[in-house]
Amino acid sequence: MANLRQPDRLTGRSPGVEGSQIFEARNLTKVYHMGEVEVRALRGIDFDLERGELLVLLGASGSGKSTLLNILGGLDIPTSGTVQFLNQDLTAADDAELTRYRRDHVGFVFQFYNLIPSLTARENVALVTDIARDPIRPEEALELVGLGPRIDHFPAQLSGGEQQRVAIARAIAKQPDVLLCDEPTGALDSSTGQLVLKVLKDVNQQLGTATAVITHNAPIAAMADRVVRLHDGTIADVYRNDQPAAPEEIEW
Repeated sequence: MANLRQPDRLTGRSPGVEGSQIFEARNLTKVYHMGEVEVRALRGIDFDLERGELLVLLGASGSGKSTLLNILGGLDIPTSGTVQFLNQDLTAADDAELTRYRRDHVGFVFQFYNLIPSLTARENVALVTDIARDPIRPEEALELVGLGPRIDHFPAQLSGGEQQRVAIARAIAKQPDVLLCDEPTGALDSSTGQLVLKVLKDVNQQLGTATAVITHNAPIAAMADRVVRLHDGTIADVYRNDQPAAPEEIEW
């Protein structure tokens, strides 16, 4: 696989790459074999993620949302089909290339924060910036998510919402091309979740980072530029929001 290229941070464009897609996935299938049981998680999905957009992947548990996100993030490979990232074929990449792809180009945010308890917020973010190719300073990343005064606090000294914001700061500190979020508000109450959603929207708008958010909470879809609804491993519906809602207006 050719070297993956970092987009210009001001224009959002990658040198030598045309078009508006960060991802272009075609006819993706994923089949898991559990003994004699065959589970079809994805059934021939076509999917695009555009530069700078905030997209919500909506669907019930088992609809294929996390499987799709894991394939886009290089954490899993499809059974068949192709995934193009900035005109590079991820499905042709080997393990070492996928590791470099995840390190250099993708930020992950999960439902559970996965912070190291013995490290401060600053030190948790520095775990990424120490190995990233073109990072921003941990202090700057934490300022972006509104945690400047809390940078030297340990996870046990932070609320759940604050811990999730540390996780977001860690994900964006390497200046990824894409931010993939799997149920980022799943462990939070609605008011705290609103704060986390606002941070994600602010990051999307301020840094121009293409952002995909998985959720089963339908009201969250109102904040997206575009919504893709999955059902039983297929895309059931795709629509755009002409006027995306502000995160603080969303309740669930």
